[in-house]
Amino acid sequence: MGELINTSAIEGHLSGLHNLSPRKLFPLFPGLTRPLVNYKPDPIWLRDTKLLPKALQKHRHNARVFAEKELRPLALKMDAAEHLPAGEINPELMQLLIKAGKQGFLSDMLPRPLGSVPVVSYSNSIAYYQAIKVEEFARVCGGTMLLLNAHNLGIAPILLSGDVSAIRRFVLPAFLESKLGNPHLFAFAITEPSAGSDVEDGVGASLYQPRVIAKKVPGGWVLNGRKCFISGGDIAKSIIVFSALEVDGKREGMESWTPFLVKKTMKGLRVERTELKMGMRASGAAELSFEDVFVPDNHVIGGLRKGWAINRAVLNHSRIPVAAMGVGLAQGAVDAATEFVCKTTLVGKPLIHYQEIQLMIAQMNAETSAIRFMNWKQAEAYAPRQAAASMCKFHATDRAVKVCEMAMDLLGNHGVLHDNNVEKCFRDARLTQIFEGTNQINRLSVIEDMQEEFLQKMSK
Repeated sequence: MGELINTSAIEGHLSGLHNLSPRKLFPLFPGLTRPLVNYKPDPIWLRDTKLLPKALQKHRHNARVFAEKELRPLALKMDAAEHLPAGEINPELMQLLIKAGKQGFLSDMLPRPLGSVPVVSYSNSIAYYQAIKVEEFARVCGGTMLLLNAHNLGIAPILLSGDVSAIRRFVLPAFLESKLGNPHLFAFAITEPSAGSDVEDGVGASLYQPRVIAKKVPGGWVLNGRKCFISGGDIAKSIIVFSALEVDGKREGMESWTPFLVKKTMKGLRVERTELKMGMRASGAAELSFEDVFVPDNHVIGGLRKGWAINRAVLNHSRIPVAAMGVGLAQGAVDAATEFVCKTTLVGKPLIHYQEIQLMIAQMNAETSAIRFMNWKQAEAYAPRQAAASMCKFHATDRAVKVCEMAMDLLGNHGVLHDNNVEKCFRDARLTQIFEGTNQINRLSVIEDMQEEFLQKMSK
């Protein structure tokens, strides 16, 4: 994207060539102060990209190219496609997965030669790298974005557990399969039919009786129970299932939670259904049942009873990319609204010439830029703080929904039409307020992380 050249003017504004325009006057400042006042009127995307570390600038460019070339042609079509039986995938989506795998977008949680990320990029955090990609994909399509990126949530427990053997045995072969054109997806299974928020909040977890139970048997464990709303669980080849333990006939609570790697081919695992969702419809949300699924001891990830800590660590990392989903969807709504007001006329002139429209477009850009930079700043941390990650998640996704609502207001009766992408952005953005912990749970996570500060103030 090149430099903007202003040869005319939006109504109510001076041309960049006018004698009173700062665009014309700033370059005339003396050399000593010119760097303090003069700037190029670059498009926002280019301007923001220049603020990123060099490695992430290239990464953002590559993600946008892939999104425009591969995701955009499928976006509206896959959103309106037939809801397939559980376990089936649209052939065009399978081709998308194959292309993403070959280009390294399914193996970018580790640096080369283990994964597909240039080593130089790991001077930045994993969350930062993922947030840049997720934002660009979500801007084009929330559904195909989730199809490609829920996979990384499934890998995260293995990587963060520090279980080198599991990384070597499970992650690296899967990455190689994907790069060779045979997508091997992972899924992250914590939610149960009777517990969504309880498995993401400490107090709720302390009171909850888990329904997925792993019973000790010779050589391994037998899993029974159900998980629901598992993104990508219908097509994943490997699923990280968090289960409580039963040892010597004694059933334990959430403190015994343990991650098990369950292969799709294991007897007793069944995909019961996928939800017909409001948004992100290209990605399946599956209900999984486990009926006497035998899992060998060497499929325990990170050690017995380590699941709760691993789960919370994963959420701290994953909430940054989920916030990026909100940013991307907001930007998608801004892009669609901007296109609309520049090409739609009222009383013989494009809508952008009306000052009320200009105010709305400016506000939408400000809202989107604010959540982008909040998220990018917090993504710099190698170990994301719970309060920071949760604030990014709830604030970015809440404001994204607001931006989408503003775009729909601006488009009027066109705002509810499927072909302009705004109503799709709204539906997709609404989902981001729910997963990775509802935004109410994320607000409580902020308080939990800050409680020592509050208690100290109370004691004075």
